[in-house]
Amino acid sequence: MKYRIFPPVSATLLAAFLPLAADPLDDAILRHRTGVLVIRTAPGTEVTVEQLRHEFWFGATIATGIFNGRIPAEDAARWKEVFLSHFNAGVIEAAFKWHEMEKERGKVDYSIVDSMLEWASANGIPVRGHCIFWGIPRYVPEWLKPLGDAPLRLAVRQRARSIAARYRGQFAEYDLNNEMIHGNWFEERLGPEITRDMARWVKEADPEAVLFFNDYDITTGRRLDDYVKHIRTVLSSGAPMDGIGVQGHLHGDSFDEAELRRALDTLAGLRLPVRITEFNFPGQRSKYYQKRDLQLSPEEEAAKADALRRFFRICFAHPAVTGILMWGFWEGANWIPQSSLYRRDWTPTPAAGAYRRLVFGEWWTRATVKADSSGLAAVRAFFGTHRVRAGGREETVALSRREGAKGIDMQ
Repeated sequence: MKYRIFPPVSATLLAAFLPLAADPLDDAILRHRTGVLVIRTAPGTEVTVEQLRHEFWFGATIATGIFNGRIPAEDAARWKEVFLSHFNAGVIEAAFKWHEMEKERGKVDYSIVDSMLEWASANGIPVRGHCIFWGIPRYVPEWLKPLGDAPLRLAVRQRARSIAARYRGQFAEYDLNNEMIHGNWFEERLGPEITRDMARWVKEADPEAVLFFNDYDITTGRRLDDYVKHIRTVLSSGAPMDGIGVQGHLHGDSFDEAELRRALDTLAGLRLPVRITEFNFPGQRSKYYQKRDLQLSPEEEAAKADALRRFFRICFAHPAVTGILMWGFWEGANWIPQSSLYRRDWTPTPAAGAYRRLVFGEWWTRATVKADSSGLAAVRAFFGTHRVRAGGREETVALSRREGAKGIDMQ
């Protein structure tokens, strides 16, 4: 029998199950990432609640090499297994980019992206479409560059509408025009309103499409003010944008906690959801970016694990952040191999342990309680999907942040 939801749980009850924690980050996590499940059953009945999935996105790239046959089959199978046991969301690594999909005008290769989406859909993984456009000149399709303004505008419109129509309902969200504060060839050619038009063309073909800004050097604070100004300008043009992506690549062998907090607080003021879309640690300014074969010492591995833990805690605690996606987790398919959770031979790094202890340990609901004399049992739970068992019944229950609390009648 489908579970019945009884009347909304009171705010007083919700507050009672969200006590202050001694650590400010832990307190923020309790306040922003947990709610209350109240189960009605027979008095004295044992109730167990076990989390199945987070609402918050803990994701990673869907690597091109896994789906184009370049990675050995054994490693590809292992990659898929590890992905599904660690992550609940994905982002297309490269195959969706225009210069990759349509290297020659009119010859669009959808095959790799289609294969990725088929696999993700079969496993319940929401996917980011990265990216519809990218205006850094070297990533603009070469065949576009000689076009006059009118045929160029038509080609951009066709890309926006064809992608949105073909993948309607398949991508959870898109990066509309990647890294605009670092290079915007389309705007230089077609004027400042082209970003608005890109967004509108996508929404014409798919009104439910979710469109994100996406840029880098933001969590470091270096380009934060530029990014905020840019976002405000695009929004004021009437562009129907839905979220803010920040990449999380540009730190070095360490990161500045104060700047990360400042960036998240500042972006929150724009009142759009924020995702960390492309996280690596060590990052692009580390010594490892230039020396891909350099090995981390045991002390550096420990520091990497600690940095990952601190970065994730700050982001998970912030109410504006809706997810963190790693830009690679295995050395065999990661542009900064040393930032991986798993080595080339699939042995885990200390960072893998740190990640799992957070996501599936500290931030995972596992509870066993007994219903009181009135038949009620309350459990504080991280937002997401849970399996609830009581009195021989079993139900799968989703608790969202929007709801905050939910009552389940299992009598």
